[in-house]
Amino acid sequence: MAPLLAVCAGYFMVILDVTIINVAVPVVGRDLAASLTGIQWITDGYTLVFAGFLMTGGALGDRLGNRRVFCSGVVVFTLASAACALAPSAAFLVVARLVEGLGAALIVPGSLALLQEAYPEPAARSRAFGLWGSMAGIAASAGPLLGGLLVSTAGWRWVFLINLPVGAACLALTLRRVAASPRQAGRALDWPAQCAVVAAVALLTAGLNEAGRRGWSDPAVLAGLGLAALAVAAFALRERLARAPALPPRLLRARAVSGTAAVGLLFNFAFYGMVFTASLYFQHQRGYSALRTGLALFPAVAMTMFASVVSGRLSRRTGHRPLVVSGMLLGALGLAGWAAAGADPAYPLLVAPMMATGFGTSFALTGSTATVMGAVPPSYAGTASALFNTARQIGSATGVALGGSLLATGADYGAGLRASMAVGALAYLLAAVLAVLCVPPAPSRGRPVTRRPG
Repeated sequence: MAPLLAVCAGYFMVILDVTIINVAVPVVGRDLAASLTGIQWITDGYTLVFAGFLMTGGALGDRLGNRRVFCSGVVVFTLASAACALAPSAAFLVVARLVEGLGAALIVPGSLALLQEAYPEPAARSRAFGLWGSMAGIAASAGPLLGGLLVSTAGWRWVFLINLPVGAACLALTLRRVAASPRQAGRALDWPAQCAVVAAVALLTAGLNEAGRRGWSDPAVLAGLGLAALAVAAFALRERLARAPALPPRLLRARAVSGTAAVGLLFNFAFYGMVFTASLYFQHQRGYSALRTGLALFPAVAMTMFASVVSGRLSRRTGHRPLVVSGMLLGALGLAGWAAAGADPAYPLLVAPMMATGFGTSFALTGSTATVMGAVPPSYAGTASALFNTARQIGSATGVALGGSLLATGADYGAGLRASMAVGALAYLLAAVLAVLCVPPAPSRGRPVTRRPG
């Protein structure tokens, strides 16, 4: 239980800091006299570095040991959080947020790899992955609620100070109760490939974020997306030529790896697009405060923990494919229900769609995570974790960007919201189809399990 608590504490901090800052930004801007550009970088700089360096964090974990890199990330993240809380100016806060994002990129790949090492038995591993996955939904959706409470009572600096005791406890628990990880010291780090990944993900995330503000036809957005495509091409070329590629082609060719990563991208696209657009809808259309908005989104949050427990227990009997497929279909039903609820539905009519979406996403996350991690050899656990989480981060950024664009360009706010929910429902349906094709069925009882590639 101790390894699970340590890893989940670190992961919770990382995801919480993606959303908790949103309600504090207006106050931060006034206190530090930040420009609009500065405010945007306070919010987005963290996400850009976090998403961009995930693959590098995974590669370092495989080479140097996942526990060592995870603990290093916790230290960097915690110290950067302290720097954010003490920031005397907007520029200082932006730099501290960038460093915080680097710490997050070191934490997340190692977190899944450490759980895989700590829980080798499949049923226990599925339960652990389920709880790990539920942390994302809880942290992301609880961020506005917790941020609203802290800003309105203790002040915005406590949005960052809250990470200090959590980080210290996570580090102590990891060092004392999590076993040291094996190292692959002989594996060379392919720095050109790593730089291409950083450039591609950072440029893509930046382009998607700006698309939500500027529109998809803006020159800066088009330039960012075009440069991201060039970086992807450079990465692919480098991987074909490298003697020791950062991401071995045989792993990418495995449908359980690449296809399930695409499933993760799609359900993050749908879920975080829903959370973003619903937050704006409740605040701008209905006039809710940040605190009340967090409470309004609570049905989606509450279901994530319950779903992960149920999914982890069922996977031993059913395998992962039925759980991922049914979760995606339930998420599609939830968002389709919201889209069909009308222009300005009463709040009770939205509770069931939010519960279905939260439950379905968390229900599927357990199985998809276990599928990706079980399809690679242990020596590539950090890299596989990084690939899966990078895909999910890209999905989140795309969902937020497209949701913002639909809200801005719709004939009215309600029409844009319903269009966003409909697109999210289609993404869930596509994820269900991919899960049927890519998530392996449960092995027959009494028959040996097929060995993973590599």
